[in-house]
Formats: sequence, C-alpha cells, structure tokens
Amino acid sequence: MAPDTLSPPPAAEPAITLVDVVKYFDGAGARDTAVVRGVDLSIGEGEFFSLLGPSGCGKTTTLRMIAGFEEPTSGQILLHGRDMVGVPANKRDINMVFQSYALFPHLSVADNVAFGLRRKRVPKDEIRDRVEKILHTVELADKADRRPRQLSGGQQQRVALARALVNRPRALLLDEPLGALDLKLRQSMQLELKRIQREVGITFIYVTHDQAEALTMSDRIAVMNNGLVEQVAPPREVYERPATAFVAGFIGTSNLIGGRLTSVDGDGGTVDLGDGQRLAVPIEDKDHRAGARVEMTVRPEKITLTTGPADTASRVRGTVREVVYLGTSTSYTVDTDAGVEMTVFQPNDGTALVFPERGDTVWLSWAAGHSYLLSTAPAAADTAPVSLTSR
Repeated sequence: MAPDTLSPPPAAEPAITLVDVVKYFDGAGARDTAVVRGVDLSIGEGEFFSLLGPSGCGKTTTLRMIAGFEEPTSGQILLHGRDMVGVPANKRDINMVFQSYALFPHLSVADNVAFGLRRKRVPKDEIRDRVEKILHTVELADKADRRPRQLSGGQQQRVALARALVNRPRALLLDEPLGALDLKLRQSMQLELKRIQREVGITFIYVTHDQAEALTMSDRIAVMNNGLVEQVAPPREVYERPATAFVAGFIGTSNLIGGRLTSVDGDGGTVDLGDGQRLAVPIEDKDHRAGARVEMTVRPEKITLTTGPADTASRVRGTVREVVYLGTSTSYTVDTDAGVEMTVFQPNDGTALVFPERGDTVWLSWAAGHSYLLSTAPAAADTAPVSLTSR
C-alpha cells in the first residue's frame, strides 16, 4: 500500500508564529532572569525548522511553550493564526517526540502506534488503515508484530515518530530525538527524518545543539543564544553569512578578524598590516569610511597555505604551531604575525600546495569573497591594532 501523505489543507498564514515571547522562571524569590527574551519567529507550513543553540540558550523552553507544556510570561504563540496561550497541550493540534522513546514494552509495534487512536475511540477499521500506512512511511511495515526490545535504537525512534504522526497533527515537535543514538546511526536517522518529513508534508520543529544535524536536515535554522534568536536563515546562509560573532563561532569553526579600515574603494576595503600583509573586507554599508572598525569572519577551509605571499585579496604571515590529521583534511593551527592564532583546514585530496610541519613559516591567503563582515562600529581617533581569534 502506498504511504499516506498526511498533507494538511493549505493555509495562507504561517503554521506557527511566535510574537515577542518572553519566559521567566521564578527562583530564589526573585524573577530577574528571562530564559526566553522577546523571541519572534514565523514558521512556514510544511517546513523543517530547527532551533539550534548551546545548552541553556532557551531552545527547549521555546519548544515546550509551543507544545503547551509551559506558558509564556508574555507574548503570543499562534498556531495557524489562532492564539494558543492558555490552551492546554492536549487541545493543541500538535504532537511531540522526545529523546526517550517511551514505548510500551508489552505492546507490539502496531499496538504502540495505534495507542493514541484507541484512546480517541477512532473506529477500528480506520485505526488499522492509518497504522498500516504510517508504518509504510517509516519503513517498518514488516516489523508490525514485533516488540520494542526486538528493534534497534533507530527502529524504536521511528516507532515513536509513527505514533506521533498517525494522529495527523498540524505540526510535530522534536526535542533532540536522536541524542541517545551512536554517531553512525544518528547520521543515518538524520536522512531518514528528512525523508519522512518530506513524505508526510507537515511542519517539523526540531531542537538540537548539534550544528551538523541542523545543517543536514533543516530548511531554515534559528540560532539561539542566551534566550535570544541571533539569526534565522537557511543552512547555507547561516554558515556562509553568519549575522553575529556568536553564530560564526557556534556553527562550525571560524576565524574572527577585527581591525580598522585603512582604505575604502567602492564595495571593498582593506586593513593593511604592513610587510605585505593585508585583509580585504567586503563593504555593504556605503557609510563606512577609512578609519572605521570592522569585524569579519573567514572559514578555515577557505584559506590556502603557501610558502610565500600569494597574489590574493587577503594574506597573513604566521608560524605553524600544531598539525592534526583528521582523515579527509588536516587542521593547522597558525600563530600569525598579528599576534593571535588562526585555524586552517587543508583537504587531503592531493590539491594542497604545501605540507608544512610545526615551526614552519607559512602564508595564509583567501579571496575577498570568502570574508564576511559581521559588525562595524564608528571610527575612533586612535589607531587600534588588528586582532584575530579562532572559534
């Protein structure tokens, strides 16, 4: 039997909207710290949307407020245009999947999936049809009669997904559901989750602290830090054009570079370090003038190592301090003449120009298009040195 698409009816408004959502938790007699601070989000119908950030950033609390397990201190949570604040969790057309599968060990796979439908007194024929279709979708139709203990961790996770999806919710919330799986199985399940989401066609909101997981599965990512959303964008944009220094450092490894413009020409500027060293900065704000402070980022894999200065927009000299073989690439830690270290990833595919060892002098170079401006500040009268940090 063909998988059930479970597609919801089309809606003009976003599937879920958060408007200035704030959440305080009372503690020690004072309410002085907000866990979520003025979050605004608009999540589209049928979108795979991830909330990404470190522990304690507010992502799980945000998800629990959408689910109805927590109420916001202030703000609105709209589900297809209807404000859900004050509506009990069991009255919201939303289901949630947790890291713990919470399957009934004495029930078969089919009976676990059918459990919620039976509680709702759905007719038996409809239950049988819906369970069969959703088990096809999660590719467990041949495991319908097995008990959870007879399944692998990934299969148990798919049973938990099927149990949530068989109820045909308007949105599915997932709170780090792959956290208990080993690395190889987790990577496989990431692709499975994305496939299932495409087939069922409903909105998925996924919480994770794993950057690779979010980049692999998401249509868009909201990066959270300290209760705030720092950037919302598709995975490629979050990685290639981070909005803040936090996003640049949290998503993968990034070299953050700060300095003062010594010249501006059209849509680009230059920070001159002397001795042939320079940094090219893309200029999008036409108000920038020579003397302005800038901060930009360049990813380690965008940098080329050479023994002499290359004819590129940006080039910095340094000494190799550490060399680490990573399989597909080699990581170099370089102490630059500017006084701070940078990280370079060089692929092990035969295209590398040099193979430096610890103590060797090298030049780091990259094209202007591989730098991205993070923030700027007004020019000051003093002359501040360039600073480079790697995250």
